[in-house]
Amino acid sequence: MCIRWLLGSPQLQWAWRAVSLKHLPCGHQGTQRWRHSGGSTYRAVIFDMGGVLIPSPGKMAAEWEVWNHIPSGTILKALSSGGENGPWMKFMRAEITTEDFLQEFRRLCCEISKTDMSVDFFSFLLTNEQVVKQFPVMTEAITQIRAKGLQTALLSNNFYLPNGKSFLPLDRKQFDVVVESCLEGICKPDPRIYRLCLERLGRKPSESILLEDLEPNLKAAANLGIHTIKVNDPETAVKELETLLGFTLRTVVPNTRPVRKSMEIPKDSLEKYLRDLLGTQTTGPLELLQFDHGQSNPTYYIKLANHQLVLRKKPPGTLLPSAHAVEREFRIMKALSNAGVPVPKVLDLCEDSRIVGTPFYLMEYCPGLIYKDPSLPGLEPSQRRAVYTAMNRVLCKIHSVDLKAAGLEDYGKHGDYIARQVQTWIKQYRATETSTNPAMEKLIEWLPLHLPRQQRTTVVHGDFLRDCDLSELGIPTPEEYFRMYCLRMGIPPTENWNFYMAFSFFRIAAILQGVYKRSLTGQASSATAEQSGKLTEFMSNLAWDFAVKEGFQVFKEMPGTKPLTRSHHTWARAQFPPRTLGRRSYVTSTDSSSAHASKGALVFSPEGLSPPVQELYQRLKQFIERHVYPAEPELRSHQASAERWTPSPLVEDLKVSSLSR
Repeated sequence: MCIRWLLGSPQLQWAWRAVSLKHLPCGHQGTQRWRHSGGSTYRAVIFDMGGVLIPSPGKMAAEWEVWNHIPSGTILKALSSGGENGPWMKFMRAEITTEDFLQEFRRLCCEISKTDMSVDFFSFLLTNEQVVKQFPVMTEAITQIRAKGLQTALLSNNFYLPNGKSFLPLDRKQFDVVVESCLEGICKPDPRIYRLCLERLGRKPSESILLEDLEPNLKAAANLGIHTIKVNDPETAVKELETLLGFTLRTVVPNTRPVRKSMEIPKDSLEKYLRDLLGTQTTGPLELLQFDHGQSNPTYYIKLANHQLVLRKKPPGTLLPSAHAVEREFRIMKALSNAGVPVPKVLDLCEDSRIVGTPFYLMEYCPGLIYKDPSLPGLEPSQRRAVYTAMNRVLCKIHSVDLKAAGLEDYGKHGDYIARQVQTWIKQYRATETSTNPAMEKLIEWLPLHLPRQQRTTVVHGDFLRDCDLSELGIPTPEEYFRMYCLRMGIPPTENWNFYMAFSFFRIAAILQGVYKRSLTGQASSATAEQSGKLTEFMSNLAWDFAVKEGFQVFKEMPGTKPLTRSHHTWARAQFPPRTLGRRSYVTSTDSSSAHASKGALVFSPEGLSPPVQELYQRLKQFIERHVYPAEPELRSHQASAERWTPSPLVEDLKVSSLSR
């Protein structure tokens, strides 16, 4: 089983679902009992936003609670508190301000969790454009619906942002009608908002279909005679919608789209080349589509006669040295195929740029599933674990390839791989740098000074390191995944795991920076390439977080009564655990003197502290993680505001809160 892990898509795609969270009825199985069965022809499709067009907040809220040690379910309980007259419903009807909502929401969260928790970081995530992205399958469905002459509408429970605009991170041009709860002063499941949407569409209930993810909202619509589809998974919902409408809403080949204008290639010369290569005399036309994922090399789907192929080429324009080497990809994939690694069969390498404009290679098309979201939405926990296990197994298979037997012994330099890779990606980043990134600057200085001593030479897959795994989803934790890998490879656990994670995310950040730079010059392979500029900072902060963890590993390994033999001085300013954007600062300074803890020397490890001090240390650590780190976005905003010379009210609150403990 071949698993391809695509890092070009926004990795952390947690996004807001602006929905009604009224007490939900139990026992409903789908929406079959509520569906309108009239024979009218459908003329309009109405879409909810959160959970239908963009991801739901359930995973984001759960993860935020885990990282901040908040009891599970606190967020959703707080949002649903009070029902129709609760602060959340009032906020979506624009009856209270953002400040009033956050204040009441924080009070409810503290009351439910029985902890003094901040919600400022959570509110930041709700409206962060980096984590809000429309599902491609829904984007394509809307395009096809409108192309057939049907109307589309957006009917969303949402709210006003502090800037006075409503929260609607979508292209309004996709819809004939947009109905927002905060503008209208009414929310789903109030029947009035459905009638308002139908009135503006000029349609009867029996002519309309609603896609929604919450059952109370579905039931209210069905009671009016609107046909409903419950959305648990966007792909499945689109299939059901296709059945109702009677026409396809997706390209026949999954994950493809018409070739973008900037990525067009000459079909006539390509067709002649293919007919000569394949020896086919069929007169049928050549079909050409572009895959909509991936950020490195433009990749196309080709159908000619009974042949289904994939063409992967270098992008046009000036490229970085050694980058986009399709020649290297071709050779490696051919060697791996012969070694039993599950890869597509490669057919030919063409280095003649006259055919399609740049060198390219061809391989057979292999139908299958591509998982862009590491949380694997729509799968059961057991299925998610099976996917990750398969990915681990394939990775071990790649790393176990006999280089000599595969004909790769002379390919590339042997030894000092990590050192060379670090320097390569530093150069690549410098060549595509568009602005100063503090985290990247620190990594560029830190990585060469902390290279692992032990290395082995093997084939590596550039897209396998990821950190997105909640145990309740059935996805292995990083520790479990690493143990699984070591067990299969028959090697002891690597001590400097955090270094490799730091390097991996540093590399990803450098790649994304290159993608962003190419988007500025029109050379990008993906239509979403310009978004990668924002992800570069996110990934570099994540990399620096692992660098900090690696730096503190030396303290854990040092006995409290022995001197530290490694001398170093490290400044570290890093991101809280993955998917939190607050930063923390540390200073560690060690000396190679022969001082001993038993003689009153400075203690470097919490384990060396006395029990009462250890208890105080744990309380302080817990307070910082629960209250200080999540508050840092607001503290940074205050520092950059005109009020920066006056004490921050939040700091004063934190002082009082800390004293009360």
